[in-house]
Amino acid sequence: MPGGMDIVRLTAVSKAYGTGPGAVTALDGVTLGLAEGSFTAVMGASGSGKSTLLQCAAGLERPTAGAVSLDGRDLSRMRESALTRLRRETIGFVFQSYNLLPALTAEQNVGLPLRLAGHRPDPRAVRAALDAVGLGDRARHRPAELSGGQQQRVAIARALAAAPRVLFADEPTGALDSAASRTVLRILRTLVSEHGQTIVMVTHDPVAAAHAGRVVFLADGRVAGTLTEPDAVTVAGRLAGLEDAAAGEAAAC
Repeated sequence: MPGGMDIVRLTAVSKAYGTGPGAVTALDGVTLGLAEGSFTAVMGASGSGKSTLLQCAAGLERPTAGAVSLDGRDLSRMRESALTRLRRETIGFVFQSYNLLPALTAEQNVGLPLRLAGHRPDPRAVRAALDAVGLGDRARHRPAELSGGQQQRVAIARALAAAPRVLFADEPTGALDSAASRTVLRILRTLVSEHGQTIVMVTHDPVAAAHAGRVVFLADGRVAGTLTEPDAVTVAGRLAGLEDAAAGEAAAC
């Protein structure tokens, strides 16, 4: 269960791309706390600011205004080298694309980020990460010998190997069939409920969002509501309402 303390905090965060009349506002004054040990899904229509929120929260993008804190540290006050180190030591990333190197085995792919950071991977930690996603018996298999769902589970294990405080996932089931998606989502839920992992997941899928403990809805770069302990039907209804409202505003312009 969430410990109550926000491990990630966005305060009045805005993010604009470009300048002058052609500037595009992706986030507009977002204030949001993400508790340690929580599983939060972020949803919204295309262009609502979902991925930008994730990128700002993870320190991949610097906000135009406002502040982001991660594990008690103000990211806006950090130099790029220190920010890179903090991301490496504190954050794990999982994307829709698996980004596995085809010539490496599963265990070599899991250990690769540690090697790139100048550390020798602990074989026990690598195997534990693979065990956590149910692939301990596939450690020596290369990506071509694994299904899409198994490859995404290797990508999750790779993110877990460095014991991140926060795991950010951007559409982690977007390229998977329904059965593989269910497996990946069960793993993510178990990481939270049994291991206290903090997960922030951007998704367009109400079924995926229903695995989270809370859903945050975005519209036009602003928080448009939240749901706790969501179910897929309620999530889908709320999302449809936001999309209808956005379509109505566009038609009125």
